[in-house]
Amino acid sequence: ASNAGYCVMKASSHSEIDAFCDALWLEDGLSRNTLDSYRLDLRQFADWLQTQGGVALLAADQAAIQDYLAHKFRAKARASSAARLLSSLKRFYRHALRQNMIRVDPTLRIDTPKLPRALPKTLTEADVESLLSAPQLEQPLGLRDRAMLEVLYASGLRVSELVTLKVPQVSRDMGVVRVLGKGAKERLVPLGEEALAWIERYLREARPQLLNGRASDALFVTSRAAAMTRQSFWHLLKRYALQAGLHKPISPHTLRHAFATHLLNHGADLRVVQLLLGHSDISTTQIYTHVAQERMKQLHARHHPRG
Repeated sequence: ASNAGYCVMKASSHSEIDAFCDALWLEDGLSRNTLDSYRLDLRQFADWLQTQGGVALLAADQAAIQDYLAHKFRAKARASSAARLLSSLKRFYRHALRQNMIRVDPTLRIDTPKLPRALPKTLTEADVESLLSAPQLEQPLGLRDRAMLEVLYASGLRVSELVTLKVPQVSRDMGVVRVLGKGAKERLVPLGEEALAWIERYLREARPQLLNGRASDALFVTSRAAAMTRQSFWHLLKRYALQAGLHKPISPHTLRHAFATHLLNHGADLRVVQLLLGHSDISTTQIYTHVAQERMKQLHARHHPRG
């Protein structure tokens, strides 16, 4: 009987979580990856509650949440993971309160831990040149990869934005790409002559070979005429980084960081970089000024007579 009760309670918790994620999608247009993160955090908490005397998700109090956070820390959870988890719980219980599903928000008096802001790892301009030169241009896939790397560095797109680009989103006349970013916000990002030239060459020489008569509206396609995936591009980037002799941690986000840092190093305005990156809050962009400031200090020390 207790096992049957557990199954009913678990199903109930999962349906409450699914309803919450549906509401988030409708209200904020959050991406599937973000919603999956919320769902995973909440399901793990609901399942842990079941091991603590069968407490229902909506019946959890402040003490239960603090016990769970302590349990995660004992399991060597990183501070950033704990902060994200608490953010998920706060949002879920605020939603439940608004829907009159609970009377008191159990997360109200729990503070989110203050995290040190790590400076983003970035690449030098020479690093980027080496990386961009790594693909073999004799092959259609190499030409596609060169075009993808050029677009990523020229525009600072998120990798999810890059791999989901459709051909009509690139305006070759205007020299911009129309991007649908987080929260379904649209922005226009300049591509620059170099990236546009590589897109033109890829569309002319490589994409027709990859499609081989098949139809697709995806800009960057695989040899099976399917759209590229984030995971595939991540693996490609790792391979090209090794070929380019870059023995440092590298991900698609590293090129986004390089885009922002190099713009600031060359005198771009922070607000412009914010718009190009699609950050809704300038505080998210401000971290790049620290990177630029470090570079300015180094240049000052190297070149100023009193440095």
